[in-house]
Amino acid sequence: MVTTCWSQVLTCLGSRDGKSPIKMGMPVEPLLEALDCILPPTCPTDKPLHLLLQDVYKICGIGTVPVNATTEVKSVEMHHEALSEALPGDNVGFNVKNVSVKDVRHGNMAGDSKNDPPMEAAGFTAQVIILNHPGQISAGYAPVLDCHTAHIACKFAELKEKIDRHSGKKLEDGPKFLKSGDAAIVVMVPGKPMCVESFSDYPPLGHFAVHDMRQTVAVSVIKAVDKKAGGAGKVTKSAQKAQKVK
Repeated sequence: MVTTCWSQVLTCLGSRDGKSPIKMGMPVEPLLEALDCILPPTCPTDKPLHLLLQDVYKICGIGTVPVNATTEVKSVEMHHEALSEALPGDNVGFNVKNVSVKDVRHGNMAGDSKNDPPMEAAGFTAQVIILNHPGQISAGYAPVLDCHTAHIACKFAELKEKIDRHSGKKLEDGPKFLKSGDAAIVVMVPGKPMCVESFSDYPPLGHFAVHDMRQTVAVSVIKAVDKKAGGAGKVTKSAQKAQKVK
């Protein structure tokens, strides 16, 4: 199976303007030629660094990764090969010093301390589509959210408005409950520290799935984030030395 943009598929299959219908008997180019004409996705290297933590290891002589701390990256590697830099989409490991492994966990986010660094979310506004729930969802409902590598319970703090799931047009202000098939704008509050971003700014960090009763209850995109005002946090000795060198 080959998954790609529909307009590119139309173009590759003979619809040169990307809009004209494909008809029976129309000549179709070979699969490999169709694959060759697919445009590769652009790499968002111009955006501030946001890096998600999947696993945390303490390695003798190497170190760990920081939380609410500024430190210096000592090395980066991918598949046991050292790299001078990593690009968006790369699955890499990186090592730092002077940070306790107890302060780092799956689901944390790292970033550039001087360019839009990740911050804890006090809450966020999301557009939610309820897929499958046996009853009614009211304010106070607290299922588990899977957002990037985080797996955290979040509360539906406020049901702001019910909307049409296709057009996005507002149908009702302040609904008392939501049920399967409904779409709504809601305010959510994490039960534990969590970093998220709006979908418009960082698409991979701005959508989530809602899980409850061993099933996917809803899917959502984040429209806006209310970030906690954080201090500078801890600055490790490694980071202080690196800043002096610069």
